[in-house]
Amino acid sequence: MTVREVVLLGSTGSVGTQAVDVVLRNPDRLRVVGLAAGGDRVELLARQALDLAVEVVAVAKATAAQDLQLAFYAEAQARGFSAGDHPIPKILAGPDAATEIAAWPCDVVLNGMTGSAGLAPTLSALEAGRTLALANKESLVAGGPLVTPYRDQIVPVDSEHSALAQCLRGGTRAEVRRLVLTASGGPFRGRTDLSGITPEQALAHPTWDMGPVVTINSATLINKGLEVIEAHLLFDIPYDRLDVVVHPQSLVHSMVEFVDGSTLAQVSPPDMRLPIALALGWPGRLPHDGYGMDWTTASSWEFLPLDDTVFPAVQLCRAAGTRGGTAPAALNAANEECVAAFVAGRLPFDRIVDTVARVVAEHEFRERPTLAEVLTTEEEARAAAQRLTREVDQWQ
Repeated sequence: MTVREVVLLGSTGSVGTQAVDVVLRNPDRLRVVGLAAGGDRVELLARQALDLAVEVVAVAKATAAQDLQLAFYAEAQARGFSAGDHPIPKILAGPDAATEIAAWPCDVVLNGMTGSAGLAPTLSALEAGRTLALANKESLVAGGPLVTPYRDQIVPVDSEHSALAQCLRGGTRAEVRRLVLTASGGPFRGRTDLSGITPEQALAHPTWDMGPVVTINSATLINKGLEVIEAHLLFDIPYDRLDVVVHPQSLVHSMVEFVDGSTLAQVSPPDMRLPIALALGWPGRLPHDGYGMDWTTASSWEFLPLDDTVFPAVQLCRAAGTRGGTAPAALNAANEECVAAFVAGRLPFDRIVDTVARVVAEHEFRERPTLAEVLTTEEEARAAAQRLTREVDQWQ
């Protein structure tokens, strides 16, 4: 059996730590050769590197390189390693380190980074010919036509797109009528007033354990809107054939409806290790006894229409995706700034989507952007969002 070599980007984040768990459970199928992280959790990164015996580690903060080196030696000493018993990995440091390691010799690169900072590593991995297990939806959303020429190299890690990829095996492209993405509805499902919401409330997701940015995006439903754009780009399905339905139990992860009226759904517990494992083993599956559904216990599943009036984020993302060009990049960058402002107490929760919409409407639109123009758009959108959130702060 061939062992698949993997590079993990964002290894100390939510997706990355779960990916490490998947790898450690499958030592006969997977071997990690490189890790990349921001540099804020060097002790965890050092433990991961020694647990996995990787060749190379990248940190985005150049100042974290020395701290990481010290963490390696401290961890090795704590494990009782003598000098030379356990080789210390090569360290790459700086803002381009993740981009460099994304092209490292391997079979699969899992991009679990957060935000549009993942775009350059995504392109680096694809241009190097690697299979890309993509959890960093923002790089696809922002990169758009820069990334889609490599569509055949991408395996989605988002649970919804992983579900769609599996269901699409059940028919030909000509037989697909529509794709249906499910949404949990987040912590505020059923509410008609989103004023006065605190970061603590927005971070209390009812079913999924995710990083803070994705969790807040799920509360506004911006995350689901980004997933609509992602589904269009991954599967080349028009926006008018992409639907969203609220499914609070988060057991049906998405569905494909075929032209004969038949619908295939992918069902599993809300555990990100399942789509991560599938992406790392694609097109095969990695066995694990502990992941499956408990069919011996009675349960009820609900499917509800999305309230676009209270949660306009999906419509906003759909409009930006339909416009194309730099509109999705402006939307994503503005949203990242607005989420940061909300967490810092400078922007009310119910103003996040409105502020993002204003940035998208007012940004300098570029129809067929180069990578440099995408990055410029992001910088401009961030500056505009910061200005608008300062205005809101002053108004309060």
